[in-house]
Amino acid sequence: MLNLERLRVLHAVFTTGSVVGAARTLHVTTSAVSQQMARLEREVGQRLVERQGRGVRLTEAGALLARNASDLLSHVERIESSIAEHRGAVAGTLTIAAFATAARGLLPAVLRDLRSRYPDLSVSLSEREPHEAIPALARGHLDVAIVQDWVDDVLAIPEGLARRNLLDDPFDVALPVDHPLADRDSVAITELAGDDWISWSTGQICHDWLVRTLRIDGVEPRVVHTASEHSTQLALVAAGLGTAVIPRLGREPAPPSVRFVPIDPPPTRRILALWRQSATARPAIGATLDALQRYCTQAPGSRKGEPQHVSE
Repeated sequence: MLNLERLRVLHAVFTTGSVVGAARTLHVTTSAVSQQMARLEREVGQRLVERQGRGVRLTEAGALLARNASDLLSHVERIESSIAEHRGAVAGTLTIAAFATAARGLLPAVLRDLRSRYPDLSVSLSEREPHEAIPALARGHLDVAIVQDWVDDVLAIPEGLARRNLLDDPFDVALPVDHPLADRDSVAITELAGDDWISWSTGQICHDWLVRTLRIDGVEPRVVHTASEHSTQLALVAAGLGTAVIPRLGREPAPPSVRFVPIDPPPTRRILALWRQSATARPAIGATLDALQRYCTQAPGSRKGEPQHVSE
């Protein structure tokens, strides 16, 4: 009979592409991964990995077994979730990943709520962008991922993941206090097309949205400064070096020389919680989603979301 834990090791090698990646994911040594793979090869009577340069790759038999192991591990997770649901206790460990502003503006209150309500549940948070968190979630390396989705840059959600819409998060423009439009009640983003811009790096969602929006009117935006941290962007705005768009979620207090002005129409991103469908019955997942929803319904511009199963 095939050993389930060795199949987990094979699946980790398959999804991460290396023994080192599998070891990091499973929190074991590389030698432990190699030993488990050797034992699994003896169980099936076939070579599952072979040398490729300084690393290894799965053989045809190894890849076939790994793909079947993925289905088996999902089935096992559904069984474990059903048993946990029957027991009813919110306990054990749970891992969450969130992009930076959600990690700062959303998760601290949610984690405090969970710790207060469920002392037997241990939750750990890591900061990851959606392109990192979603594959890790799909592979079983995370339990919940908090991600962002834009109307004109729709997030691809793999089959087997469920989602809940948590919050609509609008952006405002941050202007130096002496900017001609700083005292306006609202401003169209195109009115600022000729400004010097402070933005995220090329390839990041907010940066690409800004460039696309301004190009609609045939204007090539002058992005003169880039920074990943909102606090850095606001410091540059405060120094009179340009204009920035800043989300409300996780927003830090602005320097006195900065004014936030609503954008009309407001650019808005959706904040989503993702989890594996096979883990839906697990009480810890439900408790975490409920805690997220409680916090988000109190936030400005929020909307109550319902769970949805999504296939691409």
